[in-house]
Amino acid sequence: MGMSFVTDEKGRAQRIYGRVKWFDPVKGFGFVVTEEGGPDILLHANVLRNFGQSSVADHAGIDVEVQHTQRGIQATEVFAIDPPEGEATAELADIDHVDLETLRDAPLEPARVKWFDKGKGFGFANTFGRDEDVFIHVEVLRRSGMADLQSGEALAIRVIEGKRGRMATEVCGWESAVRDED
Repeated sequence: MGMSFVTDEKGRAQRIYGRVKWFDPVKGFGFVVTEEGGPDILLHANVLRNFGQSSVADHAGIDVEVQHTQRGIQATEVFAIDPPEGEATAELADIDHVDLETLRDAPLEPARVKWFDKGKGFGFANTFGRDEDVFIHVEVLRRSGMADLQSGEALAIRVIEGKRGRMATEVCGWESAVRDED
């Protein structure tokens, strides 16, 4: 990308593209690194929440505004998150039989997380106005650029009828879904 880390004399923020080194939702922060190297950029959970996510997958691409502070460089706003690239992902048998058109055409539905267990690798959400649970696999979450979900978290999800009922094929933060409608 060739963006350098020189802030102007007024200390204005600048926009960079980097990768998430790691993010810990429990600690409430993580770090972003750029291809050019340079110091790690602090990514605080509040900044991520303003974007509409409570977590982000390690190695995800991230487009952020950064600012130099006394304590180093910090992300002040998230503009976009891309899923991690090129990592071998365990294929999901339930989704693999569905063609990409169908997956993309599934509308984004407002949903709330019922529970999600990262250790077990899955969880469930409910979509607005429907009783049946929607299955969310950790792999779908990772492909969507997220790492974990909190109970009660508001989301937007694309849902298909899978072999074992309704399942999410994509998970978005609530705000990013609202932005897509504009």
